[in-house]
Amino acid sequence: MRPRLRRACGVVQTLLVTAMTLTLVGPVAAAGTPAVSAPALQVPPVALAERTLRNGLQVIAVPNRASPTVSVQVWYHVGAKDDPAGRSGFAHLFEHLMFKRTRYLRAEQFDRLTEDVGGANNAFTSDDVTAFQDIVPSNHLEALLWAEAERMANLDVVQASFESERSVVKEEYRERVLTPPYGRFTNAIGSLPYQSHPYRRPVIGRIEDLEAATLTDVTTFHATYYRPDNATLVVAGDFDPIQLDAWVDKYFAPVPRPATPVPRVTVTEPAWVQDRRIALTGPRVALPAVALAWLAPPLTSPDAPALRIAAALLSGGESSRLIQSLVYRRQLAAQAGFDADLRAGPGLLVATATAAGGKPLAAVQAGLLAEVLRLAQQAVPQAELAKVKTQLLTEALLARQTPEGLGAAVAEAAVLEGGAERINTGLAALQAVTAADVQRVMRRYLGGTRKVTIEYRQERVAK
Repeated sequence: MRPRLRRACGVVQTLLVTAMTLTLVGPVAAAGTPAVSAPALQVPPVALAERTLRNGLQVIAVPNRASPTVSVQVWYHVGAKDDPAGRSGFAHLFEHLMFKRTRYLRAEQFDRLTEDVGGANNAFTSDDVTAFQDIVPSNHLEALLWAEAERMANLDVVQASFESERSVVKEEYRERVLTPPYGRFTNAIGSLPYQSHPYRRPVIGRIEDLEAATLTDVTTFHATYYRPDNATLVVAGDFDPIQLDAWVDKYFAPVPRPATPVPRVTVTEPAWVQDRRIALTGPRVALPAVALAWLAPPLTSPDAPALRIAAALLSGGESSRLIQSLVYRRQLAAQAGFDADLRAGPGLLVATATAAGGKPLAAVQAGLLAEVLRLAQQAVPQAELAKVKTQLLTEALLARQTPEGLGAAVAEAAVLEGGAERINTGLAALQAVTAADVQRVMRRYLGGTRKVTIEYRQERVAK
């Protein structure tokens, strides 16, 4: 994300170089002398202004004059976990439908409003949110604000649009899940471990659920969730704050707030009382794969920064522990990784490995588990911890170098992490993580707790 003033760009670059220098030099100590942690990097705070309209819309303004561009993002607080029973993929379907026609916009008009002026638009769906992200030259800000308010208030879901976008989503499912050799495996990892929570439904949906949907189902879902009191608007980049407030009041304030409350997921995931094993198969699986999953806390947990550090230690690049141990030294795996998949609700900690040629999956699974648990059993050397912190800090600061990246970071903090102000405390919390913290969280969430094992192999072909 970009700093607030153009001349400050050099400051951020200097800070990044300083962070790398401190990380590399700070922990070095003479033999037999305890290593000393590097001083924390002081990151300039992100300036922002936050308000809530009378209709419930949360508005966050993040002024930044580093370039003559502006990002407009609308994050709706609805994701795959909110899909109706038997209608998985609805949130994902609406990611597509929101680009169709409205009362005053033609279908695909967002491409014309963004791409035709040198900008871009995108969207994504997760378990918790559906987000729409636009970037344009700053002199096109008013038109984009009007358009986002227009599709919030006046989306025209007709049978033809519904059927065409449903076909697109079904084809996307075939391309992402059914066609790739490991598509079924990756689609299952983030959902199948859950026993009761709606996170058990895959974000992309199921073809049979999409085929069973009706236009009435779709319009009801839109009326329930796509409303101002269930959305966060973030504008980041080059704009005049007073003018922005006037435009937001002009275009978004008139959008009506429904009288009914927004339904919220109340189902909780019970503690796992026993280990479970799931066997999956697929076509063209040249090498078997395995995933080990444990329950994790939500993104708002104070343990979240330490778990992010742990994930980076295990699989953050070629020098990470899993790659070095399983892929290079022991040559058990062709690929290995670890993900701290933290969400608004209960998350997952997932270790994965694809067996190297000729290696039995049982040996790969044992090696994967042993390497992950080693992080809970042995203290992390200070130099290794410092290296990983530098990687994560650099990644975060580089992401903030564009209005779109800056807006996304603020939106994620506001919608998922407990408040927009977390944008200015998250990196400090990350830097404060100690080797003891890493060991503690790994023991808490992996040591002695129950796990789900997913094994993936080539399907048997009938003769």
